[in-house]
Order: sequence, then structure tokens, then C-alpha cells
Amino acid sequence: MSENVPGTHQKALSINLDDKIYGTIAEIGAAQEVARWFFRVGAAAGSVAKTMSAYDMQVSDEIYGEASRYVSRDRVEAMLQKEFDLLVTRLGKKRGHDTRFFAFCDTIAARNFAGTNECQGWIGLRFQAEPGGEPNTIILHINMLDDTAIAQQEAVGILGVNVIHSAFFGTGGPEGDLSSLTDNLTEGRLEADLVDVSGPAFAGIDSVETGLAIISSGLAEAVLFDRDGVQQPPTEIVRKRPTIIKRTSMRYSSAVDTVGFEAAGHKLAKDLDESAKTPLNVTEFSINSVHAGGSDDTAEVLGHLRELIDQHEWIMLTRLRQSYKLSRYLRRYSEQPLRFLMGISTFAMLLSDKFYVDSDDDVLQATGKLFANGVKAYVQPMSLVDVRQHLESVNVNPGWVETTDESGTVSMKNLNLRGPLMRLLQYLTESGFVEDLPNP
Repeated sequence: MSENVPGTHQKALSINLDDKIYGTIAEIGAAQEVARWFFRVGAAAGSVAKTMSAYDMQVSDEIYGEASRYVSRDRVEAMLQKEFDLLVTRLGKKRGHDTRFFAFCDTIAARNFAGTNECQGWIGLRFQAEPGGEPNTIILHINMLDDTAIAQQEAVGILGVNVIHSAFFGTGGPEGDLSSLTDNLTEGRLEADLVDVSGPAFAGIDSVETGLAIISSGLAEAVLFDRDGVQQPPTEIVRKRPTIIKRTSMRYSSAVDTVGFEAAGHKLAKDLDESAKTPLNVTEFSINSVHAGGSDDTAEVLGHLRELIDQHEWIMLTRLRQSYKLSRYLRRYSEQPLRFLMGISTFAMLLSDKFYVDSDDDVLQATGKLFANGVKAYVQPMSLVDVRQHLESVNVNPGWVETTDESGTVSMKNLNLRGPLMRLLQYLTESGFVEDLPNP
């Protein structure tokens, strides 16, 4: 950690010592770890108007209204509305002229006693950037990755302090301020895969720009956008759902492959039973793809992302490098059939050692992880010329790929690879892990 990053103690104390910042902290689940930081550092009377924790569902309903789910965006928004309005109503006349009010709320499902639940939650902050100003809102969906409830509670406490501190003292813009949310948290403790901001303090910043900042800052591995370009938590969209996904990057066209998805959907339908959910078609855009590298030009990446989203399809922005890592990520949420849609040149690259030199796994290990647990590749045929041009563009020897028909189309039926990896190709094909996708 950089020596210039203030510790959690220092952040909480700086808020307590600013008597013009005053608010409520309301927490459900994961104890009251955020509030505890402000009390443990001292001078909490300077910043904390009230803390509370409505653990009992009936009590929570009496305070915030009935909810179908208690760990949800609806619940945290109801908490923010209630607590912020109540604070302003009670103290506005007395302190509103020189005080910036805030309400911090969270509803968290930390690790249960049996260790069987999904550890995730929603965090919200409503705050005034200036005394008497219109409120601003920050909403986060988080996944807690620690193994114990105590460690998860500690991580939520640190994150909560970071959120409040960033709102009042952050100056680094979207990416810089989001990077600060993981201050004093070691990598792999939690992630925020949705960050939604609104209000005058965030004028001109939309869900797409914030989503890119999440990925660029390392706050999460993936962000999912719906057809309207609005961030959605993968756990609620991908969960227990069949998925067809096609990878892309800055190197390639920003056109969504609607024809390919349609053909893949028809093919997948044969493998689904009647009770299965409607498959989700997702175009994944990696800023760190092993097949095409990344780009340091934020404006260029943002422009490409917007072009994808403007086509009103589901888009997943990631920083995942190899395809097997994307497969592993999606398997966090669903064991339903997962299909990768790809051109045959991209499939050939999956079997090249070149693309695993910066990975902990070699081609055999990566292939095993990619095609585990109901994963298949639907491969689109291409002309031999296009295949070799694609391979050459990413510095793979184009002569590595051969075909029994030099003048025609390369498909799984006539694809040959030089060397021992031909045996791996035969195994994948004969075992049904890879299937041709007919030309439309």
C-alpha cells in the first residue's frame, strides 16, 4: 500500500473532527462495523447524529416499509430515503445553514453459521456536497470474498469509511475516487461490481463511465450492462441462467454479432429442458484481452464501449485476460449450460501456448478449466485467408493452422493443427466440447 494512502483510523477521525459533516449510520447485517470505526477513533459526537441496526425483519418493515428481499437495492434505497429525510427534518433548521448532512446505509448478507450462503450486499450513501444543497447518492453492490464472517465484517467497515471519506474529500475523478474505496483492503477481500451515482456532485458522469472506472481501478473483475446501458449485478441476472457469451476487444469491430447469437441460441435450445430460463446473450468486452491487448487511451476505450452499448444488447465489461478466467467467473453464478461463441481462428488461439505465458496455467490446465461443468464452444467457420490473417495479426505463425481444403472454408470438420496439440483438438471435438456453428 502506498505511504500516501491515509489509514482507516485517520479517515474516520478526519470526518469526526469536521463538525460540518453530520449524519446517520444505519446497518443491517455484518454487525455495525462502519459505525464502530467512528466511535473507536474518538470525537464521534462531531459527526454521528444516530446509529441503528434493524436486524429483525418485522422491525425493519415497520421502519422502512415491507420488502420482498432484505438484501436488495430496493431495501437500501428505502433506508437512505427514510434516514436522510428524517435527519434533515429534525436538524435542518438548527444546523442546515452550515452543515453537510449524510445518511450511510447498508444491508449485508455476511457468511452464515453454516457457510452456505452467498456473501454479498448493498451499500448506499446520500450526502450533501454543500450545506443546504440537493442530495447526492452513491449505491454499490458488493461481493465479500473473505472466508469468515468476522473478516467480512471488518472489510465492510473499512469500505464504509472509504465511501464516506471519498464523498466528502475525494478529488480524483471517477477512477481515482473509486480506487480509494479499496484503501486499506488487501486484494481479494471484496469487490464492488455495481456503482451508481446521481446528484449534482456527479453531473456529467453516467453509468457507462462509472462502469469503466470500476474495471480500470480494479474494484471488480466484471461489470454487466443491460440493454439500456445501466449496470446490473451479475448475481441477479446470470444466476441459474443459461448463457451464450462472445468475447471482443478494442482490436475488433464494435458490432454485436446478432446473427451468431441467434444461431447459437437455436443450437443451445436442443440442450435445454423446458424448465430452463431464457438464455442470456452477452458480448464481453475485455480491456485486457490476451488476444488483442489493451489500450491506455481511456477516451478510446470509453467510445468503443458506448458503441457496443448503443446497440441495446447485454454487454459485460471485464479485465479478464484469458477465456478460462471468464468461464470461472461466470460459474460463480450459474451451473446452467454456458456456451462461448467464437470464430475458428479464436478457437485455434485457445490451443496456443503463446496465450498462457503470463498465466499460472499452461494450455492443458487452461483448457480443462475452460470446458469444465457444462461449458462448450460454438465455433463459427471462416475462410482460410481470414484465419491466417487473424493469427498473423496477433503474432501467431499462420502456418500452424492447416486445413484439408486450402481454397475453402475452415471449420471444425477440416481444421488441423501442427504438432501434438492436434491430439488435444481431437479430444475436444470427439468429446463434444466444441461444435461447429453452421453458416447462416
